[in-house]
Amino acid sequence: MDGYGPLNKRDYEEPECLLCMDRGEVTPINTRRFIEKLDEYYGRNDYDGAGAHLKYWLNEAKAGNDLRGQFTVYNEMMGYYRKTGRFDEAVGASEKVLALIDALGIGESAAAGTAYVNTATVYKTFGKSDIALPWFEKALSVYEKELSADDGRLGGLYNNMALSLADLKRYEEAAAYYNKALEIMGKVKNGELEQAITYLNLADLKAAELGHEAAEAYIEEYLEKAKALIDTPELPRNGYYAFVCEKSAPTFDYYGYFLYADELKKTAGRIYERA
Repeated sequence: MDGYGPLNKRDYEEPECLLCMDRGEVTPINTRRFIEKLDEYYGRNDYDGAGAHLKYWLNEAKAGNDLRGQFTVYNEMMGYYRKTGRFDEAVGASEKVLALIDALGIGESAAAGTAYVNTATVYKTFGKSDIALPWFEKALSVYEKELSADDGRLGGLYNNMALSLADLKRYEEAAAYYNKALEIMGKVKNGELEQAITYLNLADLKAAELGHEAAEAYIEEYLEKAKALIDTPELPRNGYYAFVCEKSAPTFDYYGYFLYADELKKTAGRIYERA
């Protein structure tokens, strides 16, 4: 499983760039409002609404000559197209984002690092881990300079980078990055869901490396840890919780946790219904 959630404020707010002064009058979009409303659509599993929302705000950013706003919207479009299985559109959004990074001169910023992660995740999702890995490595070179060692964005990068390494059968390296992700997310408030995702990924890693039968003890250990983390009482039962439940269910089902997988699907459905 990939993921670790949407952009946060730090991902789309960067110091104003001198190049922006040469573009003429700029009317910035309200990026906070854009992100919050997009999260609401995802929180109730409304992908049609999310798609219309993205197109509206992209048009607003273009009309206002707001390159930073376009950068934010295209970043989110990558995730939207990835989640809806539209590879060509996701790559197109990535190309727009990368061009904007150059235009804005922000290639070494944390925001650019997030764009590199998003680009890599697009390729990983569509089975192109050989293309994804260099983008993850580019993001890593930025994040490890710009972020603190306990920043949740690093945890997300380590988790997703490990997925590509696993696809390429570089199992030892993948395990090392999964363990780094677990360590970081253990320090982040409400990081239990991200840790659960990583444990499920570790179960898949061991199954791929050793074979299902030989990895049985590892698989059971990792699934029990993931289950306990998902069931943490203090976690908010919000849209992101529903998303993780929904995406985790097939892994539990695959490894024989049928009742728990069904429970996760029902929990996700209840949350989406009341959102």
